[in-house]
Amino acid sequence: MTAWTSAELDQIENAEELTLASLRRDGALRRPVIMWVVCVDGCIYVRAYKGRTSPWFRGAQTQHQGRIRAGGVEKDVAFVEESDPEVNRRVDAAYLAKYARYPQYVAPMVESAAKSATLELIPLAAGF
Repeated sequence: MTAWTSAELDQIENAEELTLASLRRDGALRRPVIMWVVCVDGCIYVRAYKGRTSPWFRGAQTQHQGRIRAGGVEKDVAFVEESDPEVNRRVDAAYLAKYARYPQYVAPMVESAAKSATLELIPLAAGF
C-alpha cells in the first residue's frame, strides 16, 4: 500500500461524488456505485448511507479491495473499516461541511448506521 499524493487528495476532495466498484471473489469488479466522499487528515473516507446492510458495503467486505474514480483520479484501493470515535467525529464534520447544502441527505450520513459503515480508502501501489 502507498499514500495519496496531495494532487490526488485535492482532486478527490473537490469532486462532488466518487464511483466505487468492489472486487468480487473471482477477481472481477462489481457494478460501480456512486457515493459521497470526504478527505480528513490526508485520508479518504466513504460511508454507506444505509449502514452495514447496504449491498455495496457487503460487497466491499468480500475482498476488501476495489477501484475508485473521482475528480479525474482512478485508483485501485483497499477498504479498511474505521471505528476510531475521534476519526469518525472528524469524518462527520467533513461530511457536514462538504455537503451542507443537502441537509436532508447529509443528516443520515452522520448517524450511527452510516457511521458504523465508514471505510478508509487506501491506494494500492501495484493494484490487485
